[in-house]
Amino acid sequence: MIPNFTNFKVEIKNIKYINEEGIKFPKTAYIQFEIQGREKPIIEIMGYLEAEDIYSLIENNKDVILDNCYINRFSISEYRHMKQLEEKQLVNLINFSAKNSLFDTGVPVDLSFCNFSGNHFNLSDSYFNNVSMNFTSSQFGDLLVNFHNLKFGKGDFNFSNVKIGAGEVIFKNAIFGNGKKDFQYTDFGRGEKKFENIEFGDGDVSFINTHFNTGNVSFKLSRFGNGKTDFHYAKFGTGDISFERVDFGDNEINFRTVEFDEGKVNFNRSRFGTGNTYFDGSEINNGKMSFKRAEFLDGILSFELLEMRDAELIFDNSLFGKGNISFYNSKIGTLSLNSCHLDNYTDLRLADCDFLDLKNTIVRDILDIASYDFIQNINIINFSGMILVGKINIHWDKNSVFNAISHQNDSNDRLKSEQFRTLKENFKNCGLYNYEDYAYVSFKRYEAKADFNELLDKNKFNALWLFPYQFFKYLVFDKAGHFGTNPARVILTMLITYLSFSFIYLVLILFNAGNIIESVDHTAKISAFGRALYHSAITFFTIGYGDYYPQGWIQIFSGIEGFVGVFLMSYFTVAFVRKILR
Repeated sequence: MIPNFTNFKVEIKNIKYINEEGIKFPKTAYIQFEIQGREKPIIEIMGYLEAEDIYSLIENNKDVILDNCYINRFSISEYRHMKQLEEKQLVNLINFSAKNSLFDTGVPVDLSFCNFSGNHFNLSDSYFNNVSMNFTSSQFGDLLVNFHNLKFGKGDFNFSNVKIGAGEVIFKNAIFGNGKKDFQYTDFGRGEKKFENIEFGDGDVSFINTHFNTGNVSFKLSRFGNGKTDFHYAKFGTGDISFERVDFGDNEINFRTVEFDEGKVNFNRSRFGTGNTYFDGSEINNGKMSFKRAEFLDGILSFELLEMRDAELIFDNSLFGKGNISFYNSKIGTLSLNSCHLDNYTDLRLADCDFLDLKNTIVRDILDIASYDFIQNINIINFSGMILVGKINIHWDKNSVFNAISHQNDSNDRLKSEQFRTLKENFKNCGLYNYEDYAYVSFKRYEAKADFNELLDKNKFNALWLFPYQFFKYLVFDKAGHFGTNPARVILTMLITYLSFSFIYLVLILFNAGNIIESVDHTAKISAFGRALYHSAITFFTIGYGDYYPQGWIQIFSGIEGFVGVFLMSYFTVAFVRKILR
């Protein structure tokens, strides 16, 4: 294997060389590799073949095997010129192999418009010394394409418009220099694609309009440099896609309008640097895209207009930096930001979402959920365990907040009550007092249910006092005035109470179980119905003129009505003043 060198010297001798596969070469290259920190150079012996001899193999349709060779002149464009072929005429290369070889041509290595046939294509463990390489529009059929451990000093790598059949493609452990890496419009066929542990170096990397087709695709542990990384319009087929632990560098990352089809897409533990990252308009069907424990630094993170209605998008425990985050107008089956720190503006104005998971998040800025630009359909939102330092922009009615929390299947009544309490405090801080009241009522209702169930679970005999006590709280605190948030409802309760006691008095009078007696002579006599209404009014409001007094069972109910009247008037005062002061 070619060592990591700082410089080298070559001496060609007219001595035959036989490589490990038994292939003979007419000359031998003695190469002295100077290694940093090593006093003596390392000497490697390689085969050597003149370019004309290589071209002869191509012309005679023989296997082109250059394993363990030193190559200082080789180009298909030169071959076309020599054979007077058209510029884009396909040239057939059979079983092309140059593994563990050193390319030192001084000019770009041109393998464009080639038809590679046979059983394999192999450039594994080869080194290209500061030269570019061009495979534009070449075809590889169904053979194995092997760039394993390929090393580039400098120069561009052009793999655009290439077509590959059903063979496996291996770029594992390849090291590129600082030139441009171009895979635009390449069709990678139906085999597995392995881009694992690649050093892409500085310089732009482009997979624009690339078709990865069926088969697994893995970029696991790869590292991108400071150039732009662009997968715009790329299409992935059925199969798992892995970008796990990838370092995307500090420049722009573009996954706009990428079609991920079906399967799992894994960005777990990947690092996105200080550049902006875009996934706008990307699609995935019946799959899952995961960014668990990913690290996003200072750039903008944009997932706008996603088409992932039947897919999951997971960011659990991810670290977000200083850039804003946007999921504006996206359609996502499940969006999970569980245990994330959202320190900057986060746009969650989703168009369609079955489940928005915000459990255990820490929100320090604005969490924007409510949209006024389009109709939203967010079925369930989970705010359990949220620490809210910033604010949530959410519309109680348009976002169906009550249903979004109450329909949670994985939350008990205590967790639901805490979520409504969180929103109650949020609406208060935002000055949305009507929404605050709605959230407060829901909070108190679920809190009461949670207290009831927890006490009942501790001891079943608690039911003897729990049921009447719960009914009393429900009737007095909830139904009477929505926990002091609705003065109009208190007035309605007062009216119903007044009429109810009036009816009781009238019934007692008619059945001779009590009476309301006149203590002062009046010129006009009042009927039993009138006396019941009048006595109920002065008792309820504790006026007590004394011109009528109760007798019999009415005395007992009058005392009860007097207490209820004082209570409801106080209840109304509290609810009314609370509204006015806000």
